[in-house]
Amino acid sequence: MSKKITKNRKKILEKISKKKYLLEDAILLLKEINFVKFDASVDLSIHLGIDVRLPNQMVRGTVQLPHGTGKKVCILALVNKDKELESKEAGADYVGLDYIEKIKSGWTNIDVVIATPNVMNQLVSIGKILGPKGLMPNPKMDTVTTNPKKSIKEIKSGKIFFKADRYGIVHASIGKISFSNKYLLDNIKEFMIKIIRNKPSTSKGIYIKSIYLSTTMSNSILLDSKSFVNK
Repeated sequence: MSKKITKNRKKILEKISKKKYLLEDAILLLKEINFVKFDASVDLSIHLGIDVRLPNQMVRGTVQLPHGTGKKVCILALVNKDKELESKEAGADYVGLDYIEKIKSGWTNIDVVIATPNVMNQLVSIGKILGPKGLMPNPKMDTVTTNPKKSIKEIKSGKIFFKADRYGIVHASIGKISFSNKYLLDNIKEFMIKIIRNKPSTSKGIYIKSIYLSTTMSNSILLDSKSFVNK
C-alpha cells in the first residue's frame, strides 16, 4: 500500500509542477491528491504585491464565507453582566470578565475573543498574552463591538478574519475537503472578491502575485489568476 501511495505522489508532483490550474480544475485535483484519513482543511495562500512595512498597504479584514469553514470556532465574549445572556444565547462558548484572570494564568483555549468597547481598558493587562496569539480584540476585525450578539452569530456561521503576514501573504482556511466542489468554489470566490476589493490604493504593479490551494498535508496547487478578476 505504501508503494502505491509513493507512486501516486510522484504522479501528483509531476501534475502540479507542470502548470497553473483554473479554480474548478484545481479543486478536482486537490481531492485527488488528498491521502489523509481525516477531514482535512482546505487552505488558500495568496501572495500580494504590497509593502507591509507601510501602514497604508496592510491588507486585513473579514469575510462571510457562504458555506462556513466546517470548523467549530470557540469564542470567548468579554462583556459586562448586561450582555452576558445574549452572548451565551448567540453561541459564545465562554462568557464574562472572570476569564481575564484565567487568561492571566495562561489559559487561551479559544479561537476568537469578542469584547465591547467599554471593557477594553480592562484588557490591557492581558494584551501581551492575547496579542502574540492574534486573539486581542480589534475594531478593524469587528471583534470590538457594541453588538456582541451579532458578531458572535456571524463568526459561528462562517465569518473569518484575514491579515497579510510580514511577507505579504494572506493565509486562510476556507472549508473542508469533504465539502462539495460547489461549496469550495463559492467560498474561495467570495474570499478572493474580498481580497481584491481590499487592494490598497497605494499598491502599484501586480496585486495578486500568486495563489496556492492546498489541504492540511497535501502539496500546493498553483492557481491561474484567470480564475479571478485581478485588478
